[in-house]
Amino acid sequence: MIPSLRAHGTVAISGHLVLAFLLLTLGADAVCAQDAYEIQVYEYATVPAGIWSLETHLNYTARGSTAPGPQYPSQGQTHLTFELTRGLTDYVELAAYLFLARRDGAGPEYVGYHLRPRARVPESWKWPVNVSLSLEVGFADTKFAENSMSLEVRPILEKKFGRWQFDLNPVLGKALKGPGVNDGWDFEPNARVAWELMPTLDLSVEYYGATGNVTNWLPGAQQVHQFYPGFDWQISPTLVLNFGVGLQGTNAGDGTIIKTRLGVLFGGN
Repeated sequence: MIPSLRAHGTVAISGHLVLAFLLLTLGADAVCAQDAYEIQVYEYATVPAGIWSLETHLNYTARGSTAPGPQYPSQGQTHLTFELTRGLTDYVELAAYLFLARRDGAGPEYVGYHLRPRARVPESWKWPVNVSLSLEVGFADTKFAENSMSLEVRPILEKKFGRWQFDLNPVLGKALKGPGVNDGWDFEPNARVAWELMPTLDLSVEYYGATGNVTNWLPGAQQVHQFYPGFDWQISPTLVLNFGVGLQGTNAGDGTIIKTRLGVLFGGN
């Protein structure tokens, strides 16, 4: 790979790790995003073989749940997620996630971890849309999540038309351990529409939904529909910054949300 790949990665990782830990430790007032730890619509491409990717997600729930319950209220929580991915081949990657949280008045807390393999269909197959598939197993502290073990199946569909890019993630989720283990599969669709303003900057709107069981959808007012206008800035060939502000489409779910994600590629020969 190009020699600059490793150098760019080292600088970007150390700088953003310091920033993220400072924000998490010093307080949530410095940042403003959602209850989720990874707010991202997956795109088709996988990490190239032999390359590492580190993404740092830093989110804050400015307006969320406040009522006490089995899980901590989401309002005022800052979430920090580290996502480390390795390209095993040009079409297969493996990722691991570490989740941390900070509640108002509390120090950083360990939340859980996820493991995720993902594979994509080669472009040489000439399918009408680009397709990849992600499988994610999650483990979480029940003070932060209802179920301590979960499974996510995420198909990824992508199509480009000139400057426009469309991504659809019709996500299926299921509890493997916890009170929701007998509830079946939930449908949580994600989508992204992006327009290339310039070669290094995409303007986008992302959508995140939760409609309930795949065979028994919740009433409309109880479904979650959130929209994130934002952007993706390709700072360098190996460094990208994503930013978005989440807005409610219904009264269900969290309200005002801000999310950030910094991704860097490093390693290679």
